[in-house]
Parts: sequence; structure tokens; C-alpha cells
Amino acid sequence: MNGASREALVAARERFDALTDTASVDVEKLAADLVAVTGLLDREVSLRRVLTDPAQAGEAKAELVARLLGSQVGGETVDLVSGMVRSRWSRSRDLVDAVEELAASAEFVVAQRAGSLDDVEDELFRFGRIVASTPELRSALTDRAATASAKAELVRSLLGGRANAVTVRLVVTLVTRPRGRSLEAGLEALSKLAADRRDRMVAIVTSAVPLSDQQRQRLGAALATLYGRQMHLNLDVDPGVLGGISVQVGDEVINGTMADRLHEVARRMAG
Repeated sequence: MNGASREALVAARERFDALTDTASVDVEKLAADLVAVTGLLDREVSLRRVLTDPAQAGEAKAELVARLLGSQVGGETVDLVSGMVRSRWSRSRDLVDAVEELAASAEFVVAQRAGSLDDVEDELFRFGRIVASTPELRSALTDRAATASAKAELVRSLLGGRANAVTVRLVVTLVTRPRGRSLEAGLEALSKLAADRRDRMVAIVTSAVPLSDQQRQRLGAALATLYGRQMHLNLDVDPGVLGGISVQVGDEVINGTMADRLHEVARRMAG
């Protein structure tokens, strides 16, 4: 997001944090309500344009939200979305993206309150790896001809009873409401958002054999020192790296694998 939308999103996050800091708020219901609002705004292009029209008074737009949503979702959701439409947005679609982000953030708050946020992060990463290594599964989950209910049922059959309920709900929402994103991009965005809940970054670590707890701790501490933030390590095992490790943080890759060194030797010999 750029310009006004970025500022509006920052304000929305602050209101969301203040709201979810209150233990009495049913955050799971808030998440479900925000998912429903995301779907409504994604479908109704004319509505989201009205709600982001800078020529319309903010209070008038907030009153419209209250009339439309008051009987459909909880009061916390109405208040949150009303505050969002009072802000200025550079593009109407940015408002939908922001509501969608807050819906996922609410799910992460549910996991955080239950002490299971680490589990959810790991499950999202592992599910992404399963999808990447199983083309048939990816095709089934992204098939435009398949109904949303069929995709949701497939996710529940795969993850139900094996993964945290928050993970299941997040993946179901992602595959049934992709909103033009690839499945991989959606999972990556969720992983980053989960890490942001604790102001930490995500490092994807690929090694030839599983790392010991001591190795994980040393690597995590080294990366935290390097980047100035705490790190969540998503671990992947790939015998093809032939020893050593490869670490990806965002778009940056720190490659120390034996295979990479062999390629470098071969390149130099060919030169």
C-alpha cells in the first residue's frame, strides 16, 4: 500500500490492537465477522468505492457501515470497520486488503491467547511445503471449477484433528477466498503476519539433516543479532543440499550448502 492507504492501515492496526487487548472481546467471532466483511467488500465493488470515496464525509460512510452491518456482525466489528472507512484510502481495494489482514490477525490473537501461535506458524509452513511437493493437491485446492465447499472439505479432511483449529480456519479461508493470489503467496503472507504478532522475522532454513535444538538456538541467536530482530525458524530438510544450510530471510538468501560450494567450484573450473 502507498500514501494514504498506508497511514489508514497503521491507524486500523492500532485500533485493532487496542480492541483485542481487552480480554472480554470474543476474538474468534471478530475474526469470523471480518472474514464475512472481506467477502462482502470483495464482491460489491460499488459499495467499497462508496466507502472509500474521498468526496463522501467520513461520518456518513461510518453510518452506512452501521446500517449495512449492524444486524449481521458484532458491535466490535462494526466499530472497527466504521473507523476504517472514516480514513482515506488510495484505492478501494486497499480497504478490502486491510480488513482481510485484520481478520487473519484476529485468528493469530486467538492462537496467541491459547499459547499456540508457534504451532500455527509451523503448521502453515509445513502445509506450504506439502502443497509445493504435491502438484495434485495444489491443483485440487486451486481448481477454479471446484466449489468453495469442496475445497474447504478437502482442507478439513487433510488438517482436521492434525492441526490447530486456527490453522484450519486460515487455510480454509485462503483456498476458498484466494482473491487473485497464488496459494503460495497467501501462505507466505500469513506466515509473515504471524511473525509480526511478536515483532519477529521469519527465516526459512533448509538443511541436509534435521538441526538439533542446540543448533537451532545458535542459528536463531546469530540471525537475531544480524537482523536486529527475533527470528522464527521454519525448518525444512532436503538431502539435496549435501550438507550445510541455506537460510532465506525475505528476499535475501544466505547460502552455505555444500552443493552450492560444489556449483561454485564447477563454475570456476569451467571459467
